[in-house]
Amino acid sequence: MSRVRSVLGIVVGVLLVLSAGAHSLLGGKELREALVTAQVPPDLLRGAMIGWHFGGVAMLAFGVVVLQAFVRRRGVAPVSLFPARIVAVTYLGFGAAALLFTGFDPFFLVFIVPGLLLSLAAFGNPAHPPS
Repeated sequence: MSRVRSVLGIVVGVLLVLSAGAHSLLGGKELREALVTAQVPPDLLRGAMIGWHFGGVAMLAFGVVVLQAFVRRRGVAPVSLFPARIVAVTYLGFGAAALLFTGFDPFFLVFIVPGLLLSLAAFGNPAHPPS
């Protein structure tokens, strides 16, 4: 694997971890305030917040999986990038669907851009061709 692709994978992994924190801590606060202002019932508020924070935890898990793959890949042993590829496809697929369903709200580029960058890092020629 080229050094550039390896570094790009690590950078995207860090970005995913940081965005998970921003999602849960900053976005969760704003979502809660908006739902309270809209006077949604408490059980709906609780359910929405649980789902929101699960999304943040999932983003954190994706970031850790990506980081683990690219950090270990810098060593001598071959490491599969299949999990990182799944994360890339997930971000691209979700981002594309969200763009379509929202009439192309540019906010959802926050999924497309990391998905594209991760695709550049994770797809391509293997670092250690099979013997």
